[in-house]
Amino acid sequence: MRFTILATFAALMTYCWFMIKVARARIEFGVEAPLTSGILNFVRIFRVQENTVEPLVLFLPALWIFGFYVSDQLAGLLGLGWTAARALYAAEYYTDAKKRGPGAALTTLIGLVLLVGGTIGALVKMG
Repeated sequence: MRFTILATFAALMTYCWFMIKVARARIEFGVEAPLTSGILNFVRIFRVQENTVEPLVLFLPALWIFGFYVSDQLAGLLGLGWTAARALYAAEYYTDAKKRGPGAALTTLIGLVLLVGGTIGALVKMG
């Protein structure tokens, strides 16, 4: 499961980077907790971090199910693709929130491939 582990590590480190960016942006833009609105540049940075939590809930279990029942190597590759898609999403969102579509779509697609593929793999091995 080493490739699944590496993909998990990459995704979680990316998420940690997004959290660090929010903490730094709070200082830079003077947005004190618990406030989450204010200056547009802060809001964009905050929303990237916040919007990454939601697909992580689908991605991580799906990644592990896929890695266990289908292929560790392919799970790792798809997992790295998911992390790259989140980085693309972040770059798009930081520039203009309306341009976040491609990164968001890739994130969702990879998550669904992992979920459906992993579930089918589990069902085949159970039956």
